[in-house]
Amino acid sequence: MEADREMPMIATPATPAPRSSGALRHALLSATPELMSLALLIVAFAISAATLPAFLDAGYLLDRSTVYMEAGLMALAMTFVIAAGHIDLSCASILALTGALVAKLHVTWGGPMLPLVLLAPLIGAALGAVNGIIVARLRIPSLVVTLATMAAYRGLAQALIGDRSVPLPEAYRGFDDILLAGVVPMPVIVFIGGAVVFGIVLHQALFGAYVLSLGTNPEASRYSGLPVSRVTAGVFVLSGLAAGVGAMMMCSRFAYARWDHAQGLELDVITAVVLGGASIFGGRATIFGTVIALLLIGVLQSAMGLANVDGEYQATANGALLIFAVIASNLAALVQGRRK
Repeated sequence: MEADREMPMIATPATPAPRSSGALRHALLSATPELMSLALLIVAFAISAATLPAFLDAGYLLDRSTVYMEAGLMALAMTFVIAAGHIDLSCASILALTGALVAKLHVTWGGPMLPLVLLAPLIGAALGAVNGIIVARLRIPSLVVTLATMAAYRGLAQALIGDRSVPLPEAYRGFDDILLAGVVPMPVIVFIGGAVVFGIVLHQALFGAYVLSLGTNPEASRYSGLPVSRVTAGVFVLSGLAAGVGAMMMCSRFAYARWDHAQGLELDVITAVVLGGASIFGGRATIFGTVIALLLIGVLQSAMGLANVDGEYQATANGALLIFAVIASNLAALVQGRRK
């Protein structure tokens, strides 16, 4: 009997070590895509700084960063869309249409600018809701739906304001010239605030858990009683909301609205999310990874701009990054599966 009593005391000290080791190994494997993006960011920054002395100018980097903040906001929201197992190709078109609507309401119909600026995120959210409702209720693949609305929204923006640039009031211009503490541009502050909020929602809130569950196994989520339709519609509403905010930031920076604003920007947005470790099949994504990947894209494009690399080659580099991100994501998932 005494021997039996002593058995648990002998066995227990040995058990925590393998569990702790296994948990650590699993955590490292799970963080592989983000760590890879972080390593690439460090290498890209180091090479750019070594070969382009002007790259280390803090003022230049902060000023240049404002160019990527619209894509950054949309990438934060796109993280939810891709995590849920969907895609939104219409985000840049929503940005253009929102800007066109605000400009039309102000210039043609005399709407006051401040209320229209506050209304813009709701306009974007409504346009995103159209995508979400069609995908959720009719169960049409999001690739097909958003490919159609990408063209429809862009065409509607052109129909509203034509091929010309629509100037905006002087008081509305220069949002990116406003500096917090005389250093950090306001678009960067908006992006940082968005990253914090979206990060809390994705990783701490119930909605984020629903999104990841939906992306992992939509049928199991449906049978488990999760509000699949509402979550699906919700991620597209978030995407439209972010595009609406981005529209006002971009229009302020350029001081006018155009139908072709942000044309092709959806490539940067999707690249940032996938390069940041999100699975294109859904179920896995982190806001941290998206932020790191966006910084990587910004560093590479800024360096290529300083080196006078042509725009078409910069677009080619973005495409190559997207292909690399997809391959790397699949390889990481394969390695994790084999090591479990």
